[in-house]
Amino acid sequence: GVFYEVVQSFPRVEENVEVDSYVSSHRWRRHTESLKSVDTNRASMGQDSLEPGGFTDLLLEEGHDNTTQIEEDTDHNYYTSRTYGPYDSTSRDLWVNIDQMEKDKVKIHGILSNTHRQAARVNLSFDFPFYGHFLREITVATGGFIYTGEVVHRMLTATQYIAPLMANFDPSVSRNSTVRYFDNGTALVVQWDHVHLQDNYNLGSFTFQATLLNDGRIIFGYKEIPVAVTQISSTNHPVKVGLSDAFVVVHRIQQIPNVRRRTIYEYHRVELQMSKITNLSAVEMIPLPTCLQFTSCGPCVTAQIGFNCSWCSKLQRCSSGFDRHRQDWVDSGCPEESKDKICDKNIDTTETPLYSTTTLLPTTTRFRVLTTTRGSTTSHLPTSLPTEDDTKIALHLKDNGASTDDSAAEKKGGTLHAGLIVGILVLVLIVAAAILVTVYMYHHPTSAASLFFIERRPSRWPAMKFRRGSGHPAYAEVEPVGEKEGFIVSEQC
Repeated sequence: GVFYEVVQSFPRVEENVEVDSYVSSHRWRRHTESLKSVDTNRASMGQDSLEPGGFTDLLLEEGHDNTTQIEEDTDHNYYTSRTYGPYDSTSRDLWVNIDQMEKDKVKIHGILSNTHRQAARVNLSFDFPFYGHFLREITVATGGFIYTGEVVHRMLTATQYIAPLMANFDPSVSRNSTVRYFDNGTALVVQWDHVHLQDNYNLGSFTFQATLLNDGRIIFGYKEIPVAVTQISSTNHPVKVGLSDAFVVVHRIQQIPNVRRRTIYEYHRVELQMSKITNLSAVEMIPLPTCLQFTSCGPCVTAQIGFNCSWCSKLQRCSSGFDRHRQDWVDSGCPEESKDKICDKNIDTTETPLYSTTTLLPTTTRFRVLTTTRGSTTSHLPTSLPTEDDTKIALHLKDNGASTDDSAAEKKGGTLHAGLIVGILVLVLIVAAAILVTVYMYHHPTSAASLFFIERRPSRWPAMKFRRGSGHPAYAEVEPVGEKEGFIVSEQC
């Protein structure tokens, strides 16, 4: 990657950040037999139809058949992409003509429109779901992409991006170059207008946009692509088209107290075919169901969405183990939970997920899963901790009744109750005996037990004088006469 300067440093830019990417040997494959066709909704941005006025200055090349060109849907595990060719009317429908939008909602970023390798934070007016996570802030970069990470650092091109066309664009080389964005409450459109490549200005200007909708769909629209994307040099800047997400791991540096190093691990990437990116083309990416959508154990462990979803009782979260909350998942011991998909209560397998998602036709799979090499993660992640309650539930589910282990547990419980009662009775007897001995010693001070305790009392006693006439031959009333060594004892005593 290359370094970018972030215009708005809130949250502050992390300098001590490392970005690591590892290709996982495990590839998920969705249950394509359950996928159905879908009637996709177009990103009309609140309008019934958009006039293709923005395309009037672009002429289609002669000699091509003006027929519909729709590429086959491609399943990327988290998203399904559909590419529309320049002769498909859908490409025009998916393009958002910002010039026809409300002027007060269209913003031209002055800094990004006049600088190179700069990025700025932009707040969203709605929750945008990205890889199952809801975002309210993004970072728009001059290089033709949007950074979606929560930890803002300088190497924005590495991962966690939405890239309609990431390249070494420099809006400062032309006065006509602008970076604009538009937010109407349900969608955000970011458009790079007439931008040029910094290291090859003569190739011409590029105009393209990315639309983020509140239902999670992402649309790339291309109005002006002067050359084939495959011919753009990646020597000075990465060239990417697609999506990426990662999780952040915080490492403590023992040699330096109170200093932590953040490492970003890319766990998934969507790579679109650059050869399909041409004038008037468009790409629509529809989010697929993820484990994060489930909010209870039952629907989580019984989900059939292509992921091995596990429920973590400590976090009260459903996950496949690979998302932005990966560190919390590991630190809470969720990977070590039992592989048996058993919840605290009996699972109602007829329960349907609360989250309704769109399914698509079976397609070919082409994706790359990137994950950290730290820790051994298998294709079947553990689900719950092996507790005594879980064991009892599992036993009740077998043989349509209680097993011999259940009977033994009941016998053990009865013995425990009997022992507790006997212990309480013994304690009551001991307390009663102590009370009786105390009363006896009080009324018989000359007994062997009384003299035994009297002989072991401290040697420093307050001086007493005795009065006769107590009515008892061996008892005398006393009253203090002062602090003296020893005792004053009457002849009678």
